[in-house]
Amino acid sequence: MDWMAWTWPTAIFFMVIAALLITFTILAIRFPETPRVGVLGIETTRGDRLFITLLGSAFINLAWLGLIGPDTQPWALAVCLVYAAAVFRWV
Repeated sequence: MDWMAWTWPTAIFFMVIAALLITFTILAIRFPETPRVGVLGIETTRGDRLFITLLGSAFINLAWLGLIGPDTQPWALAVCLVYAAAVFRWV
């Protein structure tokens, strides 16, 4: 990883994103899904909800850093997990 000057947390982040994309691709092939309409009033699939979750989680983490600071950043992960569960349940 020295050739790109990556840190381990950065590498793990991108590995998790890649694993999520592979997992959701396999799920889409094995268990095709029909879009559903949630609280947003638009049709969404698993992939759409994953994108909404990732985008929202990025904003949650940025807001956490800006308003609270980096000392309690693991709590932002807990907030993101609750947010992800809500998105996959109701969106």
